[in-house]
Amino acid sequence: MMKPIPVKIAEIYVPAKFKGQLDPAKVAALADQIVGEGGLKIPIQVRRDEAQKRYVLVAGLHRLEAMRSLGEASIDALIVAARKF
Repeated sequence: MMKPIPVKIAEIYVPAKFKGQLDPAKVAALADQIVGEGGLKIPIQVRRDEAQKRYVLVAGLHRLEAMRSLGEASIDALIVAARKF
């Protein structure tokens, strides 16, 4: 079983394919849920981009943005092997 690790939010690149999908109401609702339930329950998924020395978001845009809106510096993430888009 994969174990999530903390990743600095500043090191996560959000690909252009996610840009139009962000729903501010969903981000706010998730942020409230994260605060109310004591943290993020489902980690985001990222892949490592060794050439750029960063992580690339694969899944979890709203969770990432909710954590960012709460002022968090890091987020739990699963490192996955995913193809580049």
